[in-house]
Amino acid sequence: MKLLFSALTLAMLATSSVFAGQGAKVNPPYDAPAVESIDQDGKAVKLDEVYKASPFVVVYFYPKADTPGCTKQGCSLRDANADLTKEGVKIIGVSTDTVEAQKKFADGQKFPFTLLADKEGKVVDAFKVQKNAKGMATRQCFIIKNGKVVWHDPKGATETQADEVKAALKELK
Repeated sequence: MKLLFSALTLAMLATSSVFAGQGAKVNPPYDAPAVESIDQDGKAVKLDEVYKASPFVVVYFYPKADTPGCTKQGCSLRDANADLTKEGVKIIGVSTDTVEAQKKFADGQKFPFTLLADKEGKVVDAFKVQKNAKGMATRQCFIIKNGKVVWHDPKGATETQADEVKAALKELK
């Protein structure tokens, strides 16, 4: 009995780890949330306007600014920003941090993209991103094309987020 339980447990773990951190095409694509929030500079950002201005928009969620995993995720996208911009991608990061925390994070890491301070959780809720026990967004990533969510990474990679986005873009073109 123990052997059977162990084999089943290992099989389940092996199967789940194959998909951990890997995004997938969304089929069928669905409308991206048209929601508004405040960026790291205190300016209003209407996501529906961002969708219209760029062929692709990457919206990634992270729990807390200036923490190790969130920094790795953001820096992955920062380091690939020039390549992604050439592909027509605009990047937006979202957490439930304050404007001040987002500003410090963006400046400290030299992020060339927008960070939304979603203190009230409107963007998190609109994208149906789960919150952890502390009320912070879980790590996830979405690609929007023509106002439609076309790809979703429900586990949100850390240091490989940009690589996963690049691979998804190749499939989506």
